[in-house]
Amino acid sequence: MKTVKMLMILTFLLLVAMPLMAADGGVTGVVKDWKAATAPIGMAIASGLCGLAQGNAVKGAAEGMARNPGAANAIRFALILGLVLIESLALYTLLIAF
Repeated sequence: MKTVKMLMILTFLLLVAMPLMAADGGVTGVVKDWKAATAPIGMAIASGLCGLAQGNAVKGAAEGMARNPGAANAIRFALILGLVLIESLALYTLLIAF
């Protein structure tokens, strides 16, 4: 069910983006206006998904440390590395948006 929903959302987004990519050089201001309108939406989606991913990563690391305290250092290192990579998604989205 989730796959079908994601496929529908992706299809909708591609259909919305198609006229933007088809704009010729004679049309001025259309792409710039769309970029200004959609940049905050893209940043909000990326930040929300990063927050969910970071929450799941911390949850998994806490459960792992609770089950095996001897491996806490290795789990902590993997957690920090994972959080850095997850946060880079939001930073790249911010860079692309503006």
